[in-house]
Amino acid sequence: MLATAFALGLLGSLHCVGMCGPIAFMLPVDQSNSFKKVSQISIYHIGRLLAYSIIGLVFGIVGKSIYIFGMQQQLSIIIGVVMIVLVLIPYKTIGKYNLSRPLHRLISKVKSSLGAALKKKTADAFLTIGFLNGFLPCGLVYMAVFGATATGSLVNGSIYMLLFGLGTIPLMTSAIYVGKFLNSSVKQRIQKAIPVFVIIIGALFILRGLGLGIPYISPEPYIEMASGNINCH
Repeated sequence: MLATAFALGLLGSLHCVGMCGPIAFMLPVDQSNSFKKVSQISIYHIGRLLAYSIIGLVFGIVGKSIYIFGMQQQLSIIIGVVMIVLVLIPYKTIGKYNLSRPLHRLISKVKSSLGAALKKKTADAFLTIGFLNGFLPCGLVYMAVFGATATGSLVNGSIYMLLFGLGTIPLMTSAIYVGKFLNSSVKQRIQKAIPVFVIIIGALFILRGLGLGIPYISPEPYIEMASGNINCH
């Protein structure tokens, strides 16, 4: 299932360019020195990956807590269903409930800190920009978070989000260098493919939770048997 994280980031990176592209375009990179520019962009990506890894770690803990209660299979099914439902429900319908309102104050602080960091050109500024960028609200990141939670592990949750972040790097980096390089028809095709791929991932999580005995896709649930010595007199 970890492989789906990288694929989700790679395929969905066009969405990331649309959401985070303005920040990437505004990066105060050194245009006169190619090596320095590459270093600054790399540090920016490291900041994003660090943020994603922390997010994955936190939600991996949530998944681990549920796993302790023997509900990992149910969690996998629920997350798969939620991923599919969120893709099928029109965005306007979800927007009516304004579920992100409680986070508005925190998001405003993140944006303010981003604005201050964008005025600097030091290495730590690029790390800060990337790190804060990773915490900005994004529907694709939410989908990756669901996947990280379903891993039921601190380490795997962090790795899942890390792989997702790595998948976004190629297109995000290209966007920084050449800006809007894709024509509208290509963008529309990729945008249409993203929901389909999310549904496929959701279906894989459901199959995994069902434990149908299909190798790698839906393995049988592992039941740990307690063993002990019984002495008969």
